[in-house]
Amino acid sequence: MSRLFKAARLPDGRIRDVRVIDETIAAVSESLSPNSSETVVDARDKFLFPGAIDIHVHFREPGGSHKETWETGSKSAAAGGVTTVVDQPNTDPPTVNKTAYQSKAALANDSIVDYGINGGVTPDWEPTELLECPLLALGEVFLADSTGDMGIDEELFRQALIRAAEREVPVTVHAEDATQFNTDARDNDSDGIGADAAGDIWSEYRSAPAEIDAIERAIEIAAEVNADIHIAHTSTPAGVDAATANNATCEVTPHHLFLSRDDAAELGTYGRMNPPLRSESRRSGLWDRLVNGDIDMIATDHAPHTNDEKEASLWDAPSGVPGVETMLPLLFERARREEISYERIRDVTARNPASRFGLTQKGRIAVGYDADVILIDPTAVQTINGNMLHSKCAWTPFDGMSGVFPELTMVRGTVVYDGETLGPAVGMNIPAAQEK
Repeated sequence: MSRLFKAARLPDGRIRDVRVIDETIAAVSESLSPNSSETVVDARDKFLFPGAIDIHVHFREPGGSHKETWETGSKSAAAGGVTTVVDQPNTDPPTVNKTAYQSKAALANDSIVDYGINGGVTPDWEPTELLECPLLALGEVFLADSTGDMGIDEELFRQALIRAAEREVPVTVHAEDATQFNTDARDNDSDGIGADAAGDIWSEYRSAPAEIDAIERAIEIAAEVNADIHIAHTSTPAGVDAATANNATCEVTPHHLFLSRDDAAELGTYGRMNPPLRSESRRSGLWDRLVNGDIDMIATDHAPHTNDEKEASLWDAPSGVPGVETMLPLLFERARREEISYERIRDVTARNPASRFGLTQKGRIAVGYDADVILIDPTAVQTINGNMLHSKCAWTPFDGMSGVFPELTMVRGTVVYDGETLGPAVGMNIPAAQEK
């Protein structure tokens, strides 16, 4: 099958014809003549982007299919222009051994976008078998955050880094030091009287210093054992600076870029996530670092929960928000306003994740690369609301914001979203495919 995009604008501003044959980008040129058998797409005044690579999602299967499934999560991804996702290990059971990995990989056959699977670390993980699986990375590995089922102590963290380094597997780190959490914030709200400002109180509880210090400690341990680490969902400018100064990479989420504690009253418990929303000045500092090139990539930490779950008290509600479908639309709207360049969006959502995690066929519109492409009309601005999205949870913390959604998404040359229809399930386990 052949498809020709005529007069498409690439993220760097060049106008090019782009030909896709089967699964691959076959030609990029100033002018290409259509073949009689190919589909021609008039892309004048539209952008052709490489599909985004979201290296941090929680699609909830196995064990949480009432929140999300590989089918619904991947449809949400495709509708938002994300063509590759990386699923994290804190499912039920967690992905900490070969059996759990294979079970999750079987469920992922329902995905309409390509994917990788991360292995996890718990006190009873099975590193020898797990590290033999085609993992994208170890992660989300929890250093010092003992508030969840995946929390581990510093010595186990060190041993996990050593084992990963032996196999040349990168480690994605969730860095928050639970010993520094502000228990006064919790004690002062023991009866939930602060529910209307839940995100604000949650940020006081899981304080910024608890995250910054854990990032610095993770980097220090990694240097001692010569391990390759990546810092997940960095919510503070100081955390980004620590990673940059020590040659570690980091990701920032859309919710930490577009929301702050100023939004806490409106969001309530829907604004509870880990790490929490930070002050407006810290949010602004993250945005400045994104624009200036200090942030390596954006990843959504897509973590859907049902409305019933989120409408509990602050201390009972689960942490996490959906975001895989709204990441690119929010960024494209900011580019339309000339607050960030389209090239920078390309880099932090496609090129850099592909380069960092060894996805050698992805992240670029260039001859020989996978035909993971999205087409957008930069003038087609929409107001975001939960009902228009495809995640099973059907809500969004970005309700009422403006976004520019793709009108076409292709995964390795197959149209998986045409503005209305989603599918088919063509997603591949990319690390497994690269091993063949």
